[in-house]
Amino acid sequence: MSWPSAMPAIYSAAAPALATLAAPPVSGLRWIAVKQRFEQFHGNLRLTKAQFLDGLTKRKGVAGCLNRHYFDSASETDNSFFVGSWGKDTATRPPRDVDLYFVLPDAVYHRFQNHVWNRQSALLQEVKGVLTKSYPNTTMRGDGQVVLVGFGTYSVEVVPAFKLTNGNYWICDTNNGGRYKETNPWAEAAYIDDSDKASNTNLRPLIRMLKAWQAECSVPIKSFQLELMAADFLSQSPWRLKDFFWFDWITRDLFAYLYHRANTFVTVPGVNESIFLGNDWQSRCASAYSRAVKACKFEYDNKVEQAGEEWQKIFGSQIPRTV
Repeated sequence: MSWPSAMPAIYSAAAPALATLAAPPVSGLRWIAVKQRFEQFHGNLRLTKAQFLDGLTKRKGVAGCLNRHYFDSASETDNSFFVGSWGKDTATRPPRDVDLYFVLPDAVYHRFQNHVWNRQSALLQEVKGVLTKSYPNTTMRGDGQVVLVGFGTYSVEVVPAFKLTNGNYWICDTNNGGRYKETNPWAEAAYIDDSDKASNTNLRPLIRMLKAWQAECSVPIKSFQLELMAADFLSQSPWRLKDFFWFDWITRDLFAYLYHRANTFVTVPGVNESIFLGNDWQSRCASAYSRAVKACKFEYDNKVEQAGEEWQKIFGSQIPRTV
């Protein structure tokens, strides 16, 4: 697909020139459906109370099982906390999974240091074995960092961790003979929270919308990478302090920004790890941008259903076709 000629070139450099774009006047004669459409869209993406409580129940069961084994404790919450989308309040419905850190005793680390080869794989296998007693449908994820506890609805991804003296955590990476990888999930969550507050709480809705696009269009990129890029984009957007009335422009401009982030890096908060983004997902951004341009024009002309049809090609049925 050729990139639309209307693409704002400013996004190639991430750009102060954003502020030069003309602002759409708030008018009763134009854009009559935008605010309501995107408000409904975001409402359709948020976890329901029942889904949230279900996630809490799953966490309690898994954490309780591990606490009994490793700490001889009946607690269903100690030594565990949500990470990922549940820890950053960016989860969408239907839920994909629940990400959970479980902090193991230091003695477990020292015990596994006696293993000559791939201590991390041996540790994950032990945790898997503990959980299998209560949850038979338990496996290890392919990337060698997580134990997956399967449920009828969605899985709990358990990350065994050791807390370090600097406040960070070591988690397992079984690849290439095994190693411990340093992480700081609190810093990641704080970065999203601070960025959301600085953008009139627009970041979390935008992230949820990106995840809908990721699911609908099978975009081959990790969610947390999208989160970091969305935060960077919104910090530069002249519309960051506006409301849902502006989300047609915000989402359109975001896809242009994402397109130009291919083959660059994101930096993980707290540990300053640089991750290469590649470009396997770039063509999906081009398609989404082209459709968003059409949808924005339809929104301007108050062609509500035609706009909705274009938005649904990007985000799926959770964004309403008409309002």
